[in-house]
Amino acid sequence: MGQDWAPRLPAGADDIGLIEEVSASPDNYNSKGRLKTEVYEAELERLQEQLVMLQYWIQSQGLKVLVIFEGRGSAGKGGVIKRITERTSPRTVKVVALPRPTERQKTQWYFQRYVEHLPAAGEMVLFDRSWYNRSNVEWVMGFVNETDHQEFLRSCPEFERMLVRSGIVVLKYWFSVSFEEQRRRFEARNAEPLKRWKLSDMDLAEHELYVRYSMAKDTTFQYTDIKQAPWYVVPSDDKKAARLNCISHLLSQFDYEDVAPGVVDLPQMRDIPYVRPPMGEQTFVPQRF
Repeated sequence: MGQDWAPRLPAGADDIGLIEEVSASPDNYNSKGRLKTEVYEAELERLQEQLVMLQYWIQSQGLKVLVIFEGRGSAGKGGVIKRITERTSPRTVKVVALPRPTERQKTQWYFQRYVEHLPAAGEMVLFDRSWYNRSNVEWVMGFVNETDHQEFLRSCPEFERMLVRSGIVVLKYWFSVSFEEQRRRFEARNAEPLKRWKLSDMDLAEHELYVRYSMAKDTTFQYTDIKQAPWYVVPSDDKKAARLNCISHLLSQFDYEDVAPGVVDLPQMRDIPYVRPPMGEQTFVPQRF
């Protein structure tokens, strides 16, 4: 999986080299080596504009796009998903974050509950964790027996090859965070009451079993890093850089063009005879601001 890529922008774009320029200039980083906020915000705005163009392209071409986000707790999956969907339409770019399976779902074929959320033509679906729960979280926490774990590792590559053969574009991103950075993020959440809800018992257990999670990731890659749907690793100790790198790579996977609709003429209100009931008959919220 090569690292030398750049996003394919619409024909005529004049900033195709901007990402290379950002990474090449030391002035864009602070004293800790992290991307400066102003640089991040400017590049994120540009990339989000490209995501909107990609959205229209996916619609116009009837593409079916599945993007899987995996990684440790606090690695940054949710942050990049939020930035991808911030300006796109939820009708086209959909997020799937499934809860624990029900008792009935536990008796189904393992992949069954995920299948109903796969993209139809003109859609891009973002999985915030996916069927890879089985070989990562479930295996680390001892929620799956070894027989089912091994069966998943055997069947998952075949399942994904089926998806690709059916015409679905499958992209898989693994967000990688160091133990020290994960601990710093957990400590920050613990110190702030409004963010403490993000610090679950599962997060604490995964943090304690950091090495076992590394084993799970390595085993998962050994079986499922396939040619038809390879894994792309996103180093995420620098959250801002990780978001830009991931979105840039996502855009680079499509030879999209600018098919966004032009400015439309807004219609005038039709003059239709109608007398509305008195405003006093309605209940309004208190005007406190």
